[in-house]
Order: sequence, then structure tokens, then C-alpha cells
Amino acid sequence: MRFGIIGSGSWATAIAKILTDNGNTVNWWVRNNDTIAYIEKRRHNPHYLSSTYFNHAQLQLSSDIQAVVTASDVLVIAVPSAYVESSLETLSAQQLSNKKIVSAVKGILPSGNRLLNDYLSETFAFPLENYFTLLGPCHAEEIAAEKLSYLTFSGQQPTATAAIAAYFKTDYLNTVVNTDVMGVQYAAVLKNIYALGAGIAHGLEYGDNFLSVYIANSANEMEVFLHQSNDKGPFAEQSHNYNASVYLGDLLVTCYSLHSRNRTFGNMIGKGYSVKAAQLELNMVAEGYNASKCIFTMNHSIHAAIPIATIIYEILWEQVPAAQGFKKIESLLR
Repeated sequence: MRFGIIGSGSWATAIAKILTDNGNTVNWWVRNNDTIAYIEKRRHNPHYLSSTYFNHAQLQLSSDIQAVVTASDVLVIAVPSAYVESSLETLSAQQLSNKKIVSAVKGILPSGNRLLNDYLSETFAFPLENYFTLLGPCHAEEIAAEKLSYLTFSGQQPTATAAIAAYFKTDYLNTVVNTDVMGVQYAAVLKNIYALGAGIAHGLEYGDNFLSVYIANSANEMEVFLHQSNDKGPFAEQSHNYNASVYLGDLLVTCYSLHSRNRTFGNMIGKGYSVKAAQLELNMVAEGYNASKCIFTMNHSIHAAIPIATIIYEILWEQVPAAQGFKKIESLLR
């Protein structure tokens, strides 16, 4: 099976490491030709996970996305959600036909508030049975350090999903398979919002006791949203364990870990940074920022009770002072 990776950030680099460690040759789309030249010469990404070195013979680097797509059977999309459409805009439905796509996107596409599978279906008539997700709990930095991690692969057909997951299993990475294609994506979006809130709480100097209660309530709120969205979707008959690693586990690590860019972004907001200043300081995409607005908008039709996520949205988008917003959250926690 020939793999192609779309994207060159930290998560894309970690995925390239996983696949090449398993002996695969990877077709890797990198937008910037200077970055390609650097990787070819120095054998590592100069911008992300720079301690991860690659065997040059296993990488086919190109700034031509069409060439990468043509050369690949499975495409792993690992660009921030806000840039997915601009990254794929030159492709045609014909070029994606008979391909499998694995989403490593942890957000909602802001244009139309769509999951990646919805965008692919509407734009390229891409079938859901050829769509899979690759989600945490997993930090790119720990993959680079080869610390034992877990990834959950979701797809409609367990056998096909397990076949793809097998290419990613290594001594430092275990894989899990489930069929909750929509739910795991929404969980990945929501946990980034709640992690951003956890960072705000830390910046406001709340302690560990408050944070544990905040996260427990966030987990309950996330489950409410997943149930409600599932009831309105094509997989309403399915039931899932929302305490599993791809749901609760990913929420916990994103809220607590110092590797979490959403927690870091929120911490700056809690300390008084403006959104713009925090974005410039972080110099990486914190998916929870755009996600908070997308979920707020989507919830107008889903009607789930998600007051914590709503208050995070108000802090980020409606200029509600962080301290004032968290006073409201204090009154909600049980």
C-alpha cells in the first residue's frame, strides 16, 4: 500500500516517522520548496520535530500535490482544518476516485462548519466507506521521542480500518479500531475547546482541584453533544463507550499536557493576552479557537446543552473577560 501525506507540520512529520519506521516509502506533499530542499539535504524537518531524522530513500518529497495523490493509494490529510480547502483546491474528483483517505485533521472546516468527510463528499463525491480517521490521544512530540502512545482509527468497515491501522503499529505505538467515524471527529474538536478553557483557567491561577472538576464537567458536556449529534445523524443506532481513550483519554491529555498548543494558547488568554497576540506568540495553529465558533454555530441546529463550550466561545469571540467568563463556569460545575 502506497501512502501519501498532505501537510508538513508537527503531526504530519510524526506520521511520516511512524510510516517510515515501519519500512514504508512515503509520498510527502510539502508546500514550500525550500523546506523540501532542507529535508532532502539534512534529513529532518527544520520547522517541526527537528530531532526526528529520516532515511532519505524512504521519502518522495514534492510541492506538487497532484503528483503525490497520483503516486499514493492512501492519503493521510494532516493540515490544520482552516487550510484544508486551499490545500486540496487543485484536485478533481477523478484524481481522488479509488483512493482511501485518512483524516488526521482535528478540527471543523470553518467554511460551512463541515467535518472533512462532509467537505470531501460535497466537493469530490468521495464515498464515506473509503474515509477513515486517525485520532489520539497522541502528541507529535511524544511520537518523536518514541514514548508509548495510542491511536484510534475509525471507519465504517472494521476489517478495512484494521488493515490501515496495521501499517501504523510500532513498538512505541499501539492502534485501536472503532466505527464511530462522526463521533470521534466531534470529540477531537470539542476536546480542543475544553483544553483551551483549561489553559485559561491555569492562566487565571485556578488550582488543580478546580481543573479536575472543570475537566470532569467538560467530559459530561462532550458526551451530551455526541449523543445529541448522533441522534440526528446517519449512525443514530450506534452506541459507544465515551470513556474510551479517543474520547476521554484525548480530552485529559489535551487539557493537562504541556505539549498541548490549545492549553498553551488558553493560558496566554488567561494571563491577559489578546487573541491576536496569543496567535503571534504561539506561531502554531490552536484548533480550539476556530472550533469554538464552529461548534457554537452548529449547535443552533443540534441544541445540545454545552454551556462550558459556549462560555469559551464568548471569551474568544465576543470579548467577554476571561475572569468574568470563568465566574459563570464556576456556577455551572458540579
